[in-house]
Amino acid sequence: MENEICVWHKCANDSKFVDDATNGAKILDNRSCTLGLFKLISQPHGLRGLVVAHGGFSGLLPDSSLAAYSLAVRLGVPDVIVWCDVQLTKDAIGICFPDVKLQNASNIANVYKGKDKVYLVNGVPTRGWFPIDYTINDLANVFLTQGVYSRTDKFDGNGYAILTVEDVFTQVKPPGLWLNIQHDAFYAQHNLSMRSYILSVSKSVVVSYISSPEVNFLRGIAARFNPKITKLVFRFLKQTEIEPTTNQTYGSLLGNLTFIKTFASGILVPKDYIWPIDASKYLLPHTSHVADAHKEGLEVFASDFSNDVPYSFNYSYDPLAECLHFIDNGDFSVDGVLSDFPITPSTAIVDLKVISKNGASGDFPSCTNLAYQQAISDGADVIDCPVQMSKDGTPFCFSSINLMDSTTTVQSNYSNYAMTIPEIMNGYRIFAFNLTWDEIQTLTPAISNPFSRYRMFRNPKFRNAGNFLKLSDFLALAKKSTTLSGVLISIENAAYLAEKQGLGVTDAVMTALKAGGYDNQTDLKVMIQSTNSSVLMKFKDNDKYEIVYKIEKSIHDASNTSVEDIKKFADSVVINKESVFPSNAAFLTKLTVVIAKLQAFKLPVYVELFSNEFVSQAWDFFSDATVEINSFVLETGISGVITDFPETAARYRSKLAVSYNIFFLVSFSNIASIYFPFGPLKYDSCGLLQITGFVVLFIFLVGICNLLAVFFTNACRCNHLSQKIVAQEKT
Repeated sequence: MENEICVWHKCANDSKFVDDATNGAKILDNRSCTLGLFKLISQPHGLRGLVVAHGGFSGLLPDSSLAAYSLAVRLGVPDVIVWCDVQLTKDAIGICFPDVKLQNASNIANVYKGKDKVYLVNGVPTRGWFPIDYTINDLANVFLTQGVYSRTDKFDGNGYAILTVEDVFTQVKPPGLWLNIQHDAFYAQHNLSMRSYILSVSKSVVVSYISSPEVNFLRGIAARFNPKITKLVFRFLKQTEIEPTTNQTYGSLLGNLTFIKTFASGILVPKDYIWPIDASKYLLPHTSHVADAHKEGLEVFASDFSNDVPYSFNYSYDPLAECLHFIDNGDFSVDGVLSDFPITPSTAIVDLKVISKNGASGDFPSCTNLAYQQAISDGADVIDCPVQMSKDGTPFCFSSINLMDSTTTVQSNYSNYAMTIPEIMNGYRIFAFNLTWDEIQTLTPAISNPFSRYRMFRNPKFRNAGNFLKLSDFLALAKKSTTLSGVLISIENAAYLAEKQGLGVTDAVMTALKAGGYDNQTDLKVMIQSTNSSVLMKFKDNDKYEIVYKIEKSIHDASNTSVEDIKKFADSVVINKESVFPSNAAFLTKLTVVIAKLQAFKLPVYVELFSNEFVSQAWDFFSDATVEINSFVLETGISGVITDFPETAARYRSKLAVSYNIFFLVSFSNIASIYFPFGPLKYDSCGLLQITGFVVLFIFLVGICNLLAVFFTNACRCNHLSQKIVAQEKT
């Protein structure tokens, strides 16, 4: 968004446009800076799709907390719908809570120790702490926690109160509210009427959608709601589960949509109803359920979208790719998605160089023909070849000088070639220069699984697919492409290979480039990368090449003298993500000055390594690879990303994408110190977190400012912060 600055105003829900007389920039509120994923999607029956925030931003924050709802509204599309699972207390007050049992997502087990009971829930004896045993006042000292234990618990100590439906409506002021009634029959057994509550609350709260998996409940309220204001949605559970009213399975009810249409205007189905997945976690052909429902005049919403739960290998761990399968596949489009990470249905358009890492090595074994072909198909601008030398002097592309990294060499007849060379790397390794090219061609490729300790494995169907390429074959493959803009040749261990093995890798690269016709062409840019300046100096005389200096270690600053030295032999620089945004406990701590200093000397900066697996990202990026890329691009203006999933980065800048609402809002001056549950952190005078993670800027802008207002009965400091931001932007 050129010439636009996004800030918050007064830590409240009001917003306005302010003209900056100094530079003509607009100061925009968050909604003006946000566009929805569905903006460019044409629905088959004329409706624009919805993003439904499941319990707010429950993928990061405690489900149904004020912070989760506020963050979803701040970061979501302008018309985001917030989802509330309605439970009833002993005194018939409706609260938003993700389950009929309170213990998994709150600290009630500690507050009311030993008070758990056993009740029948859908005919099954279930032990827990249930809302029917507590009044709303009893729950005043019960606080919300993260109910999905694989997610961060760092926000559990913030004292997030349980909210009533009215609280969500009045405090969050969401664009739309979706009430889900999961257990009407359970409450009826205990003389609590969910129907009466919903009819009562709808008189003071504008409800956009009401859903339930129970036919009787929806039929009982259908006549009381105007579908132009409040739409009723029948929620499907697992296909084998029994719907209590009809005594039919949900799978069989899906075949009777005409019946559903008599009391509902839409259906909510688990995403695997639409795109089934086989036992190997690959997509099966999509069903006709969306088309069938649309023929009956029913809207279709898909549920169970969650960035941090492994899904089909077809999506390459990219949650945006999954979303697009449901709203932009050429055959159908759902009317909305229900997600724990409502930011994912968004992205941005930018000019960014996408450089592969060993080809599309997230989908195929590194540096194989298939990995390179996939990278080209995915939209990479530059494909890379880390050059290794075989025993007989053949330069070839391989991810490492250690053949054990991307092959099954350990199980081969060459396992006795293992040796230690401390000056290259520690431990026993089978080195490339110990085998001839013919021998290397007999090796079985093995896909890289950098996150196997989390039981996240890449594309197992093709884990041993493809063939390795000589450098000459790689260059020929690149020349055949009509979409590539360049190739990157990486050279390491040149001194050792020359001195100890008699192998001249630098000369071999020069020879291959000349033989391939790269010396006298301009169609493909040649990038030569190394961590060794002496290697790069040998290529410096060729002004057609871009000389790329790679800084392996994480750095948090760079002196002018150091940058001037780099400028003498390099045209651009590669650094790692940690050198841009250092992290602690998987939360960002700050933005370093490294990129700014390199750019000040007109050195383009490429950053690595961007992977789709959510465990590779800081929590601040909401378990979404596209959010991570967007944050690096918008905050630092990097020239390119190096990624093992080039399709994700290519899609990020594509015409199908729209802006992510990720902004870095305040300066790092006048910061006071305050204690946070997971360590001492720094906040400004508005209570806005500056140190731990940029995501918490948004959370605490709402949460901490509200707490300060309660304790000091004065929120003027928030307005003071807003004025300070505007003043700083002007200067």
